[in-house]
Amino acid sequence: MGRKYFQSQDSEDEFDKDLQSDDNKKKKNQEMSVAELYMQACKLLGVVPASYFIRNLESPTMTLTHYGLGPIGCKALAIALVADMHINTLELADNYIQAEGAKYIVEMLRANLTIQHLDLSNNHLKSAGAEYVANMLLGNISLKSIKLSGNKFIDDDAKHFADALSTNSRVKELDLSHNEFCGKGGEYLGQLLANNEGLEVLDLSWNHLRMKGSVAFSAGLKVNMMLKHLDLSYNGFGNEGALAMGEALKFNNTLVHLNLNNNRLTNEGVSMLCRGLEYNDTLRILLLAYNSLTVEGALALVNVVKNTAKTALEEINICNVLVTENFVNLLELTCQEHPGLDVQYGGVGGFIAKKPPKRVDPMKVIQDYLDNRKLRLWDFFRNIDKDGTMHVPVADFRKAVQQSSIPLDRYQIEELIQRLDRDRTGIVDYRGLADTRKQMMKDHRRQLRKFESRQKKEKQKSDRILKTFQTAVEAVTPRSSMVISPGAFKEESSGPQPFSATPLSSWHHIVMSNSSRYSVTNLSSEHVHLPRIGGTSPYRPTSSPTMRSYSQPNLLADSPRSAPGKPVSAQGIRSDPEMDHSKISPTLNSLTRSRSALHAKQPEGKVKTKKVKKRKTKKNPNNDSKNNTKLSSNLNCV
Repeated sequence: MGRKYFQSQDSEDEFDKDLQSDDNKKKKNQEMSVAELYMQACKLLGVVPASYFIRNLESPTMTLTHYGLGPIGCKALAIALVADMHINTLELADNYIQAEGAKYIVEMLRANLTIQHLDLSNNHLKSAGAEYVANMLLGNISLKSIKLSGNKFIDDDAKHFADALSTNSRVKELDLSHNEFCGKGGEYLGQLLANNEGLEVLDLSWNHLRMKGSVAFSAGLKVNMMLKHLDLSYNGFGNEGALAMGEALKFNNTLVHLNLNNNRLTNEGVSMLCRGLEYNDTLRILLLAYNSLTVEGALALVNVVKNTAKTALEEINICNVLVTENFVNLLELTCQEHPGLDVQYGGVGGFIAKKPPKRVDPMKVIQDYLDNRKLRLWDFFRNIDKDGTMHVPVADFRKAVQQSSIPLDRYQIEELIQRLDRDRTGIVDYRGLADTRKQMMKDHRRQLRKFESRQKKEKQKSDRILKTFQTAVEAVTPRSSMVISPGAFKEESSGPQPFSATPLSSWHHIVMSNSSRYSVTNLSSEHVHLPRIGGTSPYRPTSSPTMRSYSQPNLLADSPRSAPGKPVSAQGIRSDPEMDHSKISPTLNSLTRSRSALHAKQPEGKVKTKKVKKRKTKKNPNNDSKNNTKLSSNLNCV
């Protein structure tokens, strides 16, 4: 009996080993099919195969950066990746694939739903490539992060990404750094933030947003409720951008990491930014290195942390700022109340810039002295000017002033003598004191007018920036309903009031209805056919409901050298133009679901009710385009 038991157990073990060996053979055959597919494609397209790709087919990360693939090499790679089920991270940075190569990758991603992370940085995609990638994002449900740094995208390209990501909530990380987005691009990117409900990490460093773009972009950040990590370094925001960013931080209660390194901020800009930090309770990391800050700006930042009980700031980077001992003492006191605070500064040895004390005009001192005692000039000098000619020797004049109680030191007396005896005649004509009385009053009034005019211009500029900021907020959030940001309510009565906004679904509906050019249906009508290699059928599981069918025409009958008139293509993935968009993106219904209005104000009187009704009847679907036009004009004025 025991012998039979051991024999049966041995047979079961052998059977399990046979199953494992069969699974290994299937995997090996599948990997070999992908490798053979890639080798045949490279041979027929006339490109050198990348041995790294063949050696690392089992790895989930495929790193092919700096391989010089080019568009044709990218085509061969796309043919092989259609059937691959192992790779979830594809890195193709710096391969000069251009827009043509991006087209092949995009069509491959229509069939390959395994790749979740894509890097196409520094590939000279330009505007055509941006449009291909944005159209792919309209219907893609697998990508979670995409890097598009250094591809020479311009302002109009930002609109493609704004339209695509208004419906795609799967992408969590987006890198658009080292491109050429300017003021108009900042407006489109602000709309992207306002409409998107999935993006958590956004990198826009090394662009050209400047002041106009920063104001429009900050408006989108104000109503965004998902973004956590934002990099805006090297964009030249200036103090105006800091003012708009401070306004956005008053209401945004999701941002955790903010990078504003090298943005031409001064102490004044930091003080404007601190106005928003007073009401923000989620931001933990703030990077302000390599701006034009001094000890005053550093003190303002630490004082905000010290005086704000609910602040979440844990790290402040001002590593290029030299501070004083007073700053170090204040930081130590603040760290006692906020133990987690870490401020990185350049060292101790800075100084607080103080204007040198203005030397008082000696003529004005004498005039004030005479006015207080109700004396005339001749009354003061009549002891030494008995003839009343108002001409006295320099020695007598110096002696009379020194013996009087006029508060003039030795240097002021010598300056006064030089001004009253310009020709060095040795005789002082003190009539100049009377002649300069009116001139001093005129100079004083002129300086006062300059100061008031300068203050008025600065206030007008700030008001204009805030007005443009509000217009941008209205442009990205129509007025049909109200959504209140989590940061709008504070316990302090002096905090900012909640702003009027709308659910993102209504704005999404208007944007997409005006941009049918980028709809999934139109996108599916453009095909790039990936050729089929020698009749091998790539393995794809059919059990998943999200899988789409695809086909590969015969590669042997379609050689790029034999048909020069046809465009070089990458794959023949059959996309269904009649497929419902809700089937492609399961999260679409949740994204477009309207939110109920919160805290809507009730009409108080009969007249007010009439006004509200009158405004509603005038409302039309073109309000958003008017808001965008108004925003553009305000940005130009700023």
